[in-house]
Parts: sequence; structure tokens; C-alpha cells
Amino acid sequence: MNIDFSTWAYLEKLTWKHVLLALTVLIAARFLSFFLRGLLRRIAESGSPHLRLSILRVTPIVRLLIGITAVIVIVPIFVEPTFRNAVAVIASVGLVLAFAFKDYGSSLVAGLVNVLENTYQPGDWIELGGVYGEVKSIELRATHIVTADDTEVIIPNSHIWSGNIANATSGNRSLLCVAEFYLHPDHDAMRARAQLAQIAETSSYRKSDTPVAVIVMEKPWGTKYRLKAYVKESRDQFLFISDLTVRGKEALRAMGIRFAQAPYAAVESG
Repeated sequence: MNIDFSTWAYLEKLTWKHVLLALTVLIAARFLSFFLRGLLRRIAESGSPHLRLSILRVTPIVRLLIGITAVIVIVPIFVEPTFRNAVAVIASVGLVLAFAFKDYGSSLVAGLVNVLENTYQPGDWIELGGVYGEVKSIELRATHIVTADDTEVIIPNSHIWSGNIANATSGNRSLLCVAEFYLHPDHDAMRARAQLAQIAETSSYRKSDTPVAVIVMEKPWGTKYRLKAYVKESRDQFLFISDLTVRGKEALRAMGIRFAQAPYAAVESG
């Protein structure tokens, strides 16, 4: 397709007034985006826990709509809104994104796809790029994740094209937690399994009316137990695992069960 670049003659009529007006729109959109993001986050944190994730889900959509609105307002300031000019602008922007800002453009598209497909949302606990944590925000270029050690990690959205994404919550408040125990092979496995299940069922962190499972696996060095239960609130997952571990060890010791020692557990694969 041949593009008539004479359509850009309209740019010669631009003045500083047009530039200042466009900058004003960009700044206003930026401030509005930050304000609404902070407002929605405060509402989500102070409101009902059942609505927290639903409110956080709206944040990237609102920011996307603000960005699209700003572009719609700014483009007519610089380019006369005709069909020919629209084709020229789209073709030029496409070329710039394809060659000059390939990686950046890929991240922008990936961010848009993520918002539309809802691959993950603010408040979800995900593993992205080898980093596990809670999604703080989804920007157009990158996703901000806060780890359990309160470290914010910024990962380009383009990672979704080539890497795997593990979503532990998928929009839910609860997630499955696992506490592991390594015991000496000479013990009553039935009693140990029943005791660990009771520990999980009586935990204050456990989500009610959810199943509890105890997986038992025999290893060369001893017996491995995996106590699996759903936490009530995803942010309490590590407190829940700690509670299961501490109370589980205390109960097993009270039963006279020995734990696997270093000579037995020196080598383990998987």
C-alpha cells in the first residue's frame, strides 16, 4: 500500500499551543491513573475481604481505558482526523514499534493481552520468571510482584510469550498450602497420618469446608509426609505453613515418633 505523506502537511500548522495542550492531556491522564489506582487499592484493602480481589481486578482495566482515552484525545490535536491520515498514523506507529521499540512493543502488547485474557490480576499469587509473590500492579510494560520477603520485583510483560506462569490463586482468596515432614521409617504411619490431618483441620488459618490431604511417600532415608490444606487468606499462607509445621512436630514428638536424621536424608531427588 502506498501512503501519501502529503497528509502530514497538517503538522506544519501546529503551534506551541497544540503541544502544550497535548502535554496537559498526558499529565492529566497520568495523575488520574495514579489517583484512581491508589483509591481503588485503599478501597480494596479497607473493604470486605470478599470484594478485595474483584476491586483490584478493575485497576488495570481502568488504567487501560484512561490511556486509550488520552490517545484518542491527543491524536486529533496533531493530525487532522481523516481516513487517509488515520492510515498514515497507524502504519507509522506500527513501523516504529516493529523496528525501533521491538521489545518495548512486545511488552505493551503482552500487557494488553494479559488484561483482556485475565491471565493473572492484582492480588493473585503467581510465579513469573522464577519469582513467586503477590501481584501488586500490572503496568502496560511490566508486572510488579511483591515477594514474601517484601521485595518488589518488576518483570517485563513480554515474559508471557516465552515463559511459564504459575497462578496459585486465579482470582480467589484461598490457595493450597503444603507442609512437609521427614520421619524415621520405623513408626505407625496410620496414626501419624491421622494426627497430621487433625492438626490441619484445627488450624485457625484453614479455610472451612475445604479438604485436607496427607500424602505419604516412602524414601530410602525414611518416610516423607506432605500435609496439604487450603488457607483462609492467601496472604497468610506462610503463617499457615509455619503453624502446621510447629504444631505437627509437637504432636509427632508427643507420639514418640523420631524424625529422619542427616545420614538418612543426605541424598534426595524430587
